[in-house]
Amino acid sequence: MGLRINDTIPNLTVETDHGPLQLHDWIGDSWAILFSHPKDFTPVCTTEFGAVAQLADEWEKRGTKVIGVSVDGVEDHKKWKGDIEKVAGAKAGFPIIADIGLEVSKAFDMLPAEAYLPDGRTPADSATVRSVFIIGPDKQLKLSMTYPMTVGRNFAEVLRALDGLQTSTGKGVATPANWNVGDDVIIPPTVSNEDAKAKFGEFTTVLPYLRTTKAPE
Repeated sequence: MGLRINDTIPNLTVETDHGPLQLHDWIGDSWAILFSHPKDFTPVCTTEFGAVAQLADEWEKRGTKVIGVSVDGVEDHKKWKGDIEKVAGAKAGFPIIADIGLEVSKAFDMLPAEAYLPDGRTPADSATVRSVFIIGPDKQLKLSMTYPMTVGRNFAEVLRALDGLQTSTGKGVATPANWNVGDDVIIPPTVSNEDAKAKFGEFTTVLPYLRTTKAPE
């Protein structure tokens, strides 16, 4: 069975270019995002990790740690970071997991249990290792996205999704299509009008089942 939303992520001990880490301990009380890549020194992935590096202040502002995964070794990761920082014009201060044995890739259901890396492999051998996982402080998977090899990830959308999760989680609201910080949120249909008024104050009834209000602080 694959890892599903609201499942607790595996508490793996992993090797990174920052040394060994245990995932749950590393997350601590923060939000976390795990970005996976099929191989070091590949063009699309280099631009993506560069984008992650450029957003360091945005991750910190949201109390979010970021960690990469690639199925190459620690020494390759350290060398690759030079290319990433050259492309980004920013320091790549986040750790990258060395998933040579595919333990993380399989535990997060990016590759089947029988997968292996052949000699002389290419990125195509680990093509599905190209996902984003947003994890809450409770160590549960909150959102995942998987991209093909040819389409670079939209990090404005990753930030928007993270903002939506941080706005809605534990606050009894949902976010509508194309929501951004500052926009109104949705009151779930399971909340009565009386309870909605008591909890949120004023709200707008667009349809009997679609009511909007200002986002809770």
